Amino acid sequence: MVSRRVVSDPPELSLDRLRWAGPLTVLLSTGGVSVLREIAVVLVQPDARYIPLLRPFPIFDTVVLSTAAVLVFARFCRDNSNPIADYRRLAVRILLVSFVPDVLLAVTHAFGGGWPEAFCLMAMHVAVSAICVTVLPAAVAVRE
Repeated sequence: MVSRRVVSDPPELSLDRLRWAGPLTVLLSTGGVSVLREIAVVLVQPDARYIPLLRPFPIFDTVVLSTAAVLVFARFCRDNSNPIADYRRLAVRILLVSFVPDVLLAVTHAFGGGWPEAFCLMAMHVAVSAICVTVLPAAVAVRE
């Protein structure tokens, strides 16, 4: 049996909802990264020189980059005919690119880290990406 994907019209969007959905996305992303960071530090016990897992760095990066994700989503909603699908496709590409520095950190053992630390950072990237591609679209889509 062959399944066929049904193409439907993109949902109607309410951009006014971004006023609360944007900050909520940033807050959830930051919270998720904070929790994952704490778990990573307990499990992996990174070298004290491993700057990427020191508390302020992942939190600062998450606030800045998840805010950028919200702004990109808002722009997509304004300029694209199918903004949610286009945003999600872009998010997958950005997620893959975000792994490059983590792999380089692992391969070069920069800051005294290796693959365990890199996988922790990658898990944080996946968590933020998942939050950004689910919370924002769900919040702005108008249910009929």
